[in-house]
Amino acid sequence: MQTRFSTRRFLAGPAALAAALLTLTACGAGTTDSTAAAGNDAAAGPTIRIGVGVDASYTPFFLADAEGLWAKHGVNVQLVQFGQGSEGVNNLIAGQVQMSGNSDTTTISMLQQSPDLRSLLVYEQSGKYLKVVLGPKVTSPAKIRKMAVAPGLSEMAATRFLESKDIDPKSVEFITADPPEIPALMKKGDIDAYVLWEPWPTKGVEQGGRVLENTGAYGVTYAQWLLAKSDWLKSNTDVAAKVAEALEEAARLTESDPQAAAEATEKAVKVPAAQTVTAIKEIDFGVRDFTDADLKGYEKTAQFVLDSGKVKAKPDVTAVVQRGWLTENVEGS
Repeated sequence: MQTRFSTRRFLAGPAALAAALLTLTACGAGTTDSTAAAGNDAAAGPTIRIGVGVDASYTPFFLADAEGLWAKHGVNVQLVQFGQGSEGVNNLIAGQVQMSGNSDTTTISMLQQSPDLRSLLVYEQSGKYLKVVLGPKVTSPAKIRKMAVAPGLSEMAATRFLESKDIDPKSVEFITADPPEIPALMKKGDIDAYVLWEPWPTKGVEQGGRVLENTGAYGVTYAQWLLAKSDWLKSNTDVAAKVAEALEEAARLTESDPQAAAEATEKAVKVPAAQTVTAIKEIDFGVRDFTDADLKGYEKTAQFVLDSGKVKAKPDVTAVVQRGWLTENVEGS
Protein backbone atom coordinates (compact mmCIF):
# COMPACT_ATOMS: atom_id res chain seq x y z
CA MET A 1 0.00 0.00 0.00
CA GLN A 2 1.42 3.40 -0.91
CA THR A 3 2.01 5.97 1.80
CA ARG A 4 -0.22 9.00 1.49
CA PHE A 5 -0.05 12.43 3.09
CA SER A 6 -2.50 15.30 3.10
CA THR A 7 -2.99 18.76 4.54
CA ARG A 8 -4.85 18.67 7.85
CA ARG A 9 -5.18 21.13 10.70
CA PHE A 10 -6.29 18.78 13.45
CA LEU A 11 -6.66 15.10 14.32
CA ALA A 12 -7.95 12.68 11.70
CA GLY A 13 -11.73 12.42 11.89
CA PRO A 14 -13.85 9.28 12.38
CA ALA A 15 -14.40 8.88 8.64
CA ALA A 16 -10.68 8.91 7.92
CA LEU A 17 -10.03 6.45 10.71
CA ALA A 18 -12.75 4.14 9.48
CA ALA A 19 -11.36 4.26 5.96
CA ALA A 20 -7.90 3.45 7.23
CA LEU A 21 -9.31 0.56 9.22
CA LEU A 22 -11.03 -0.91 6.19
CA THR A 23 -7.89 -0.55 4.07
CA LEU A 24 -5.69 -2.19 6.68
CA THR A 25 -8.10 -5.04 7.20
CA ALA A 26 -8.55 -5.65 3.49
CA CYS A 27 -4.94 -5.69 2.33
CA GLY A 28 -2.95 -6.32 5.49
CA ALA A 29 -0.27 -3.95 4.22
CA GLY A 30 2.34 -2.81 6.70
CA THR A 31 1.86 -5.80 8.99
CA THR A 32 4.24 -8.59 9.86
CA ASP A 33 3.56 -11.62 12.03
CA SER A 34 6.59 -12.37 14.15
CA THR A 35 7.93 -15.87 14.50
CA ALA A 36 6.91 -17.32 17.86
CA ALA A 37 9.76 -17.43 20.33
CA ALA A 38 11.28 -20.79 21.13
CA GLY A 39 9.16 -22.62 23.66
CA ASN A 40 6.05 -20.44 23.24
CA ASP A 41 4.16 -23.37 21.73
CA ALA A 42 4.60 -25.26 25.01
CA ALA A 43 2.15 -23.00 26.80
CA ALA A 44 -1.46 -24.07 27.11
CA GLY A 45 -4.33 -22.28 25.41
CA PRO A 46 -4.89 -20.43 22.14
CA THR A 47 -2.45 -18.02 20.53
CA ILE A 48 -2.93 -14.38 21.51
CA ARG A 49 -2.04 -11.92 18.76
CA ILE A 50 -0.64 -8.62 20.05
CA GLY A 51 -0.24 -5.58 17.81
CA VAL A 52 3.04 -3.69 18.19
CA GLY A 53 4.86 -0.87 16.43
CA VAL A 54 8.38 -1.08 15.04
CA ASP A 55 10.37 1.24 17.30
CA ALA A 56 12.04 1.07 20.71
CA SER A 57 8.76 1.80 22.52
CA TYR A 58 7.93 -1.87 21.98
CA THR A 59 11.28 -3.28 23.14
CA PRO A 60 9.82 -5.23 26.11
CA PHE A 61 7.55 -7.16 23.72
CA PHE A 62 10.48 -8.08 21.49
CA LEU A 63 12.59 -9.07 24.50
CA ALA A 64 9.78 -11.22 25.90
CA ASP A 65 9.63 -12.95 22.52
CA ALA A 66 13.39 -13.49 22.36
CA GLU A 67 13.67 -14.80 25.93
CA GLY A 68 10.61 -17.08 25.84
CA LEU A 69 8.89 -15.12 28.61
CA TRP A 70 5.40 -15.61 27.19
CA ALA A 71 5.68 -19.37 27.57
CA LYS A 72 7.33 -18.98 30.98
CA HIS A 73 4.20 -17.18 32.17
CA GLY A 74 1.87 -19.68 30.53
CA VAL A 75 0.60 -17.89 27.44
CA ASN A 76 1.08 -18.27 23.67
CA VAL A 77 1.78 -14.90 22.02
CA GLN A 78 2.29 -13.92 18.41
CA LEU A 79 3.47 -10.34 17.86
CA VAL A 80 2.02 -8.60 14.82
CA GLN A 81 4.07 -5.63 13.66
CA PHE A 82 2.57 -2.40 12.28
CA GLY A 83 4.20 0.75 10.93
CA GLN A 84 2.84 2.67 13.93
CA GLY A 85 0.92 1.83 17.08
CA SER A 86 -2.38 3.31 15.92
CA GLU A 87 -2.55 0.70 13.15
CA GLY A 88 -2.33 -1.99 15.81
CA VAL A 89 -5.28 -0.40 17.61
CA ASN A 90 -7.27 -0.28 14.38
CA ASN A 91 -6.70 -4.00 13.99
CA LEU A 92 -7.62 -4.54 17.64
CA ILE A 93 -10.91 -2.77 16.97
CA ALA A 94 -11.44 -4.97 13.90
CA GLY A 95 -10.73 -8.14 15.88
CA GLN A 96 -7.57 -9.04 13.95
CA VAL A 97 -5.48 -8.91 17.15
CA GLN A 98 -6.59 -9.46 20.74
CA MET A 99 -4.30 -6.94 22.46
CA SER A 100 -2.15 -4.01 21.41
CA GLY A 101 0.31 -1.45 22.70
CA ASN A 102 -0.15 2.24 21.93
CA SER A 103 0.43 5.70 23.37
CA ASP A 104 -2.10 7.24 25.73
CA THR A 105 -2.64 10.34 23.57
CA THR A 106 -3.19 8.54 20.29
CA THR A 107 -5.56 6.03 21.90
CA ILE A 108 -7.63 8.79 23.49
CA SER A 109 -7.95 10.42 20.07
CA MET A 110 -9.43 7.13 18.75
CA LEU A 111 -12.05 6.55 21.45
CA GLN A 112 -14.97 7.92 19.45
CA GLN A 113 -14.26 5.19 16.94
CA SER A 114 -14.24 2.47 19.60
CA PRO A 115 -15.38 3.38 23.14
CA ASP A 116 -15.04 -0.27 24.22
CA LEU A 117 -11.23 -0.11 24.25
CA ARG A 118 -9.76 -0.85 27.67
CA SER A 119 -6.34 0.21 28.94
CA LEU A 120 -4.96 -2.26 31.49
CA LEU A 121 -1.65 -0.75 32.53
CA VAL A 122 1.26 1.54 31.69
CA TYR A 123 4.45 -0.19 30.57
CA GLU A 124 6.62 2.86 29.81
CA GLN A 125 6.68 6.62 29.99
CA SER A 126 8.98 9.39 28.77
CA GLY A 127 9.44 13.09 28.16
CA LYS A 128 12.68 12.58 26.23
CA TYR A 129 11.88 10.06 23.49
CA LEU A 130 9.89 12.46 21.28
CA LYS A 131 11.92 15.32 19.83
CA VAL A 132 11.37 18.52 17.89
CA VAL A 133 13.23 18.52 14.57
CA LEU A 134 13.81 21.70 12.55
CA GLY A 135 14.62 21.69 8.84
CA PRO A 136 18.03 22.71 7.47
CA LYS A 137 16.93 26.26 6.61
CA VAL A 138 14.80 26.90 9.70
CA THR A 139 16.83 29.14 12.01
CA SER A 140 14.22 29.43 14.77
CA PRO A 141 10.71 28.21 15.67
CA ALA A 142 9.36 31.58 14.56
CA LYS A 143 10.25 30.62 10.97
CA ILE A 144 8.01 27.53 10.98
CA ARG A 145 5.18 27.72 8.45
CA LYS A 146 4.46 24.01 7.90
CA MET A 147 4.77 21.09 10.34
CA ALA A 148 4.32 17.40 9.59
CA VAL A 149 2.36 15.41 12.15
CA ALA A 150 1.09 11.90 12.68
CA PRO A 151 -2.44 11.99 14.14
CA GLY A 152 -2.58 11.71 17.92
CA LEU A 153 0.54 12.04 20.06
CA SER A 154 2.68 13.71 17.39
CA GLU A 155 0.03 16.30 16.61
CA MET A 156 -0.63 17.20 20.22
CA ALA A 157 3.13 17.44 20.90
CA ALA A 158 3.52 19.74 17.89
CA THR A 159 0.63 21.93 19.03
CA ARG A 160 2.02 22.23 22.55
CA PHE A 161 5.47 23.03 21.14
CA LEU A 162 4.14 25.95 19.13
CA GLU A 163 2.18 27.22 22.12
CA SER A 164 5.32 27.04 24.28
CA LYS A 165 7.04 29.38 21.79
CA ASP A 166 4.07 31.80 21.76
CA ILE A 167 3.18 30.76 18.22
CA ASP A 168 -0.50 30.40 17.36
CA PRO A 169 -0.95 26.81 16.05
CA LYS A 170 -3.58 28.12 13.63
CA SER A 171 -0.84 30.14 11.91
CA VAL A 172 1.03 26.94 11.02
CA GLU A 173 -0.16 24.47 8.39
CA PHE A 174 -0.18 20.88 9.66
CA ILE A 175 0.66 18.21 7.08
CA THR A 176 -0.55 14.75 8.09
CA ALA A 177 1.90 12.03 7.05
CA ASP A 178 3.17 8.59 7.99
CA PRO A 179 6.33 8.85 10.15
CA PRO A 180 8.70 7.18 7.62
CA GLU A 181 7.78 9.83 5.04
CA ILE A 182 8.38 12.84 7.25
CA PRO A 183 12.21 13.21 7.21
CA ALA A 184 12.14 13.10 3.40
CA LEU A 185 9.43 15.77 3.31
CA MET A 186 11.69 17.95 5.45
CA LYS A 187 14.68 17.39 3.18
CA LYS A 188 12.62 18.38 0.12
CA GLY A 189 11.48 21.55 1.86
CA ASP A 190 7.81 20.54 1.93
CA ILE A 191 7.76 21.01 5.72
CA ASP A 192 9.78 23.09 8.17
CA ALA A 193 9.60 20.96 11.33
CA TYR A 194 8.07 17.95 13.06
CA VAL A 195 7.80 16.24 16.45
CA LEU A 196 8.22 12.47 16.46
CA TRP A 197 9.64 9.54 18.34
CA GLU A 198 12.84 7.74 17.39
CA PRO A 199 14.18 6.69 14.95
CA TRP A 200 12.62 9.58 12.98
CA PRO A 201 14.46 12.44 14.74
CA THR A 202 17.75 10.64 14.04
CA LYS A 203 16.67 10.11 10.42
CA GLY A 204 15.89 13.83 10.23
CA VAL A 205 19.37 14.74 11.39
CA GLU A 206 20.78 12.45 8.69
CA GLN A 207 18.70 14.44 6.17
CA GLY A 208 20.25 17.73 7.29
CA GLY A 209 17.83 18.75 10.05
CA ARG A 210 18.62 19.38 13.71
CA VAL A 211 17.02 18.36 16.98
CA LEU A 212 15.95 21.46 18.89
CA GLU A 213 14.67 19.85 22.11
CA ASN A 214 12.66 16.98 23.49
CA THR A 215 9.01 17.30 24.49
CA GLY A 216 9.83 17.20 28.19
CA ALA A 217 11.52 20.59 27.75
CA TYR A 218 8.06 22.12 27.31
CA GLY A 219 6.17 19.84 29.68
CA VAL A 220 4.84 17.11 27.39
CA THR A 221 5.27 13.46 28.35
CA TYR A 222 3.54 10.32 27.14
CA ALA A 223 2.87 6.80 28.36
CA GLN A 224 2.37 3.55 26.48
CA TRP A 225 -0.70 1.48 27.33
CA LEU A 226 -1.47 -2.23 27.02
CA LEU A 227 -4.91 -2.41 25.40
CA ALA A 228 -7.71 -4.92 24.88
CA LYS A 229 -11.41 -4.70 24.05
CA SER A 230 -13.94 -4.96 26.86
CA ASP A 231 -15.78 -8.04 25.57
CA TRP A 232 -12.57 -10.02 25.03
CA LEU A 233 -11.19 -8.92 28.40
CA LYS A 234 -14.24 -10.14 30.29
CA SER A 235 -13.75 -13.65 28.96
CA ASN A 236 -9.95 -13.69 29.07
CA THR A 237 -8.88 -11.84 32.21
CA ASP A 238 -6.58 -14.69 33.24
CA VAL A 239 -4.86 -14.69 29.84
CA ALA A 240 -4.43 -10.90 29.92
CA ALA A 241 -2.91 -11.21 33.39
CA LYS A 242 -0.32 -13.70 32.09
CA VAL A 243 0.57 -11.30 29.28
CA ALA A 244 0.96 -8.53 31.88
CA GLU A 245 3.20 -10.75 34.03
CA ALA A 246 5.50 -11.50 31.09
CA LEU A 247 5.55 -7.85 30.03
CA GLU A 248 6.38 -6.81 33.60
CA GLU A 249 9.40 -9.13 33.66
CA ALA A 250 10.47 -8.01 30.19
CA ALA A 251 10.29 -4.32 31.18
CA ARG A 252 12.52 -4.99 34.19
CA LEU A 253 15.02 -6.85 31.99
CA THR A 254 14.98 -4.01 29.47
CA GLU A 255 16.15 -1.62 32.18
CA SER A 256 18.71 -4.02 33.69
CA ASP A 257 20.17 -5.33 30.41
CA PRO A 258 19.71 -2.70 27.67
CA GLN A 259 22.11 -4.46 25.30
CA ALA A 260 20.14 -7.72 25.29
CA ALA A 261 16.92 -5.75 24.85
CA ALA A 262 18.45 -3.79 21.97
CA GLU A 263 19.67 -6.94 20.25
CA ALA A 264 16.19 -8.46 20.51
CA THR A 265 14.71 -5.30 18.99
CA GLU A 266 17.24 -5.27 16.17
CA LYS A 267 16.43 -8.88 15.33
CA ALA A 268 12.69 -8.21 15.38
CA VAL A 269 12.42 -4.87 13.56
CA LYS A 270 15.92 -4.08 12.18
CA VAL A 271 16.45 -0.99 14.37
CA PRO A 272 20.22 -0.73 15.03
CA ALA A 273 21.05 -1.96 18.53
CA ALA A 274 23.04 1.16 19.40
CA GLN A 275 20.02 3.30 18.58
CA THR A 276 17.79 1.26 20.90
CA VAL A 277 20.33 1.41 23.73
CA THR A 278 20.21 5.20 23.48
CA ALA A 279 16.40 5.12 23.40
CA ILE A 280 16.25 2.95 26.52
CA LYS A 281 18.16 5.68 28.36
CA GLU A 282 15.43 8.13 27.30
CA ILE A 283 12.48 5.93 28.28
CA ASP A 284 11.40 4.72 31.72
CA PHE A 285 10.31 1.11 31.21
CA GLY A 286 8.21 -0.48 33.93
CA VAL A 287 4.75 -1.99 34.24
CA ARG A 288 2.54 -0.10 36.69
CA ASP A 289 -1.03 0.81 37.53
CA PHE A 290 -2.59 4.22 36.88
CA THR A 291 -2.25 7.18 39.26
CA ASP A 292 -4.25 10.31 40.07
CA ALA A 293 -1.69 12.33 38.10
CA ASP A 294 -2.21 10.07 35.08
CA LEU A 295 -5.96 10.61 35.12
CA LYS A 296 -5.59 14.38 35.35
CA GLY A 297 -3.25 14.35 32.37
CA TYR A 298 -5.59 12.11 30.36
CA GLU A 299 -8.49 14.46 31.00
CA LYS A 300 -6.43 17.32 29.55
CA THR A 301 -5.68 15.19 26.51
CA ALA A 302 -9.37 14.38 26.09
CA GLN A 303 -10.12 18.11 26.22
CA PHE A 304 -7.51 18.69 23.50
CA VAL A 305 -9.24 16.10 21.32
CA LEU A 306 -12.58 17.82 21.88
CA ASP A 307 -11.14 21.26 21.18
CA SER A 308 -9.79 19.97 17.86
CA GLY A 309 -13.39 20.05 16.61
CA LYS A 310 -13.27 16.52 15.22
CA VAL A 311 -15.44 14.95 17.92
CA LYS A 312 -18.77 16.11 19.30
CA ALA A 313 -18.21 14.92 22.85
CA LYS A 314 -15.21 14.72 25.14
CA PRO A 315 -13.77 11.17 25.15
CA ASP A 316 -14.66 9.26 28.34
CA VAL A 317 -11.20 8.38 29.64
CA THR A 318 -12.49 7.02 32.96
CA ALA A 319 -14.38 4.24 31.17
CA VAL A 320 -11.29 3.19 29.23
CA VAL A 321 -8.58 3.32 31.91
CA GLN A 322 -8.95 0.28 34.15
CA ARG A 323 -7.45 1.72 37.30
CA GLY A 324 -6.47 -1.03 39.75
CA TRP A 325 -6.65 -3.82 37.16
CA LEU A 326 -2.96 -4.65 37.42
CA THR A 327 -2.99 -4.75 41.22
CA GLU A 328 -6.10 -6.92 41.26
CA ASN A 329 -5.00 -9.42 38.63
CA VAL A 330 -1.20 -9.70 38.74
CA GLU A 331 0.29 -11.01 41.95
CA GLY A 332 3.08 -8.87 43.38
CA SER A 333 2.40 -5.83 41.21
